[in-house]
Amino acid sequence: MSSVPSDKVDVEARRRAAKVIHEKFRKVLDDILKGKPPKLVIPKRTLANTRFDPEKGILVMGEDVIERELLNMGEARRFMQTILMASIIYQALIENEYPTIRDLYYRGKHTIVYRDLRGRKREENTWEEQAESDSVIRDVEVYTGMLREDMLILSKEKGKVVGRMKIRSGGDTIDLSKMGHGAYAIESTPDLIEFLDVDAEFVLVVEKDAVFQQLHRVKFWDKYKALLVTGAGQPDRATRRFVRRLNEELKLPVYILTDSDPYGWYIYSVFKVGSIQLSYESMRLATPKARFLGVSMTDIFGWKGKKPYLTERERRNFIIKAKDLDIRRARELMKYSWFQTPRWRRELKIFLQKKAKLEIEALASKGLKFLADKYIPEKIQTGDWIE
Repeated sequence: MSSVPSDKVDVEARRRAAKVIHEKFRKVLDDILKGKPPKLVIPKRTLANTRFDPEKGILVMGEDVIERELLNMGEARRFMQTILMASIIYQALIENEYPTIRDLYYRGKHTIVYRDLRGRKREENTWEEQAESDSVIRDVEVYTGMLREDMLILSKEKGKVVGRMKIRSGGDTIDLSKMGHGAYAIESTPDLIEFLDVDAEFVLVVEKDAVFQQLHRVKFWDKYKALLVTGAGQPDRATRRFVRRLNEELKLPVYILTDSDPYGWYIYSVFKVGSIQLSYESMRLATPKARFLGVSMTDIFGWKGKKPYLTERERRNFIIKAKDLDIRRARELMKYSWFQTPRWRRELKIFLQKKAKLEIEALASKGLKFLADKYIPEKIQTGDWIE
C-alpha cells in the first residue's frame, strides 16, 4: 500500500468518504450500546432485484434488502467481513493511503482461531479468494452509497483517452493532444479529474484497443475534433464513469463502436444502461444518451433502402461464422427490455438468420482511411446510429 501526498481535491474526497463510513457504521455501535442485536440492512445485489427504468434509461436496483445480523449464524460471517472491510477502508482514508482492491484482500486476510461449543479448536479464514473480498467491497459500496472510487480505492487502469482537451489530475495539467503515440490512462478515481480546455464535438468509444491505436495514429481525434476513448474490451468502472462525465458535464454526444456480434453489443449496453452487477451505481456509471454507431448487421447486409458497406466478395472474405455461444448470447439479449426497440429487434433477428458476425478490423482491412474518413464520419453525419 502506497502513501503519497494528496492535493486539495483528494483531501476533500478523503474527508467526505471517511465521514460517510463513520456515520453509516456508527449505527451498528449505537445498536450495541442500546442492547440491540447489531445488524446491517443492505440492498440486495441480485438479478431479481434489478430492473430497467425506461424513464431514466438505465438499470436500477429494486427495493429488496437483506438484514445481515451478527447473531444470525447464516449471516454472521458476512456481517463480520463487512465490518472488517469497512474498518480497513476507513483506516486507509484517515492515514492518507491509496489501497488497491488487492491490498484490501491481503490486509483483511487472516485466520481466526476459536473453540466450538464442544471445546474443540477451530480455524477459519476471514475470506479465501479475492473474489470473496471484492464482493464484500461491493457490499460496503451499497451500504454507504459510495463507489469504491469515492473511497480512493485503486484498481488496474484499463481505459485510455486522447483528444483535444486539457485536464488537471493530482495537481498537474495534462494535454491529451500531446501524448505522442501513447494515450492518457484513465485513472481509477475519475471524479478527481478536472476538465479544463475542451475543443471537441463528440466522444468516440472504441471497443478494441488495437483499433483505438490505429485511429489515434492517424489522428482521427484531431481531424474530427473528437475525444477518442477505449475500454479495451469490457470496460472498467473508471472508463464508464469518465465517459458519463464527458456526456453529462460537457454535453458531448457519445458514440460507441464495437464488433458486430452479441458481445460487442453487450459492451455498448453496459456503457448505455449499466450492468446488472453494478445496477446500484448506474446513475453514475451509465450513459443513457450513448448511441450505438456500429458495426451493425445492416451495415454488413443492408436493409431495404440502406446500402451495405461491404460488397458480396468482402462479406465472403470478412464474415466469421457465429458459434453456438454467440447465438445463445444473442437470444439472451433479445430478452432484455432495453433491446426491445424495433431497430435492435431487427439487428438481432438478422444476426440469428445469418448466423454471422464481423470484427471492426474487417472494416479497417478495406483501408484505415475507409474506417476513419468514411465509415465513422458518414454514420455520424447521416444520423445512422441506434439509441
